Amino acid sequence: MSPLWRDRIDVFFAPGRINLARSKRGLKPTQLPVITEWTPNEEDAYPVWLQPMQQLEFLLTKAAGSTMTVTLSNHFVRYVNLPPQTEISSPEEVLAYANFRMREIYGARVDQWTLSISSWNPLYGAICAAISQELFAKLEELSARHQIRLNGIEPYLTSVLDTWNKVLDRHRTFVALVETDRICVALLENGVWQSIRNQRVLGDKVDELWAVLDQEVVLSGQKALVEQVLLFAPEHPALTLPNESGWEIVSLQTDRISVPRHYPVAVMDKREGGACPA
Repeated sequence: MSPLWRDRIDVFFAPGRINLARSKRGLKPTQLPVITEWTPNEEDAYPVWLQPMQQLEFLLTKAAGSTMTVTLSNHFVRYVNLPPQTEISSPEEVLAYANFRMREIYGARVDQWTLSISSWNPLYGAICAAISQELFAKLEELSARHQIRLNGIEPYLTSVLDTWNKVLDRHRTFVALVETDRICVALLENGVWQSIRNQRVLGDKVDELWAVLDQEVVLSGQKALVEQVLLFAPEHPALTLPNESGWEIVSLQTDRISVPRHYPVAVMDKREGGACPA
């Protein structure tokens, strides 16, 4: 079957949640309504991606012949920035460098991860993302079992950065990505990603975001009277910071660039219909 005639499936894969957007191709291409499925987020479930994987299996029952791209919640991804190294150029050297940087931070756990590296530039570095080898393999197995062509598995942060790449200020930009129970903050300075912090939210999102941003700006070595942060928080559209925080929020989510349909959105009550909150 020609790729031009294959249905396209885009999935957002998160703890307790699956978003699935399907586009039917052919003579009359159509976009079907996005399906959002909540799954029980049981604390003793292991691994944490097991229940959403089972839900995805059910949703793909009649999807044979489609192509699929999966965007992984930052809950399932670990990141590290790769500072520029002019002497590193070959793919093998870049991979070894990424492995070294990951191992510096996460230790032996890296042996169980699959690494993915953005386009490497010796003058500007790159971003490295890591996911569980087992999760990666299960998504591949699931696709093969349902006769679906898996186009790619992409981390949420890098997907957002790719989508809004043109609006980033290369001189200095803080980017904050907030989803359910997780905050990810990255700093781009002089075209180089200086830091990436991806952490679980244990308390109030406003306080946590404020604290993370203040910590990152201190580590950067400079602090303006009022700093600006590009915020992407589609699940929390009302999220803001108080005036006294010293931070000005600018939303990445505008009419200029379309938000991918499968990205999470705000839900008034996740528990409607018997589902459990993530």
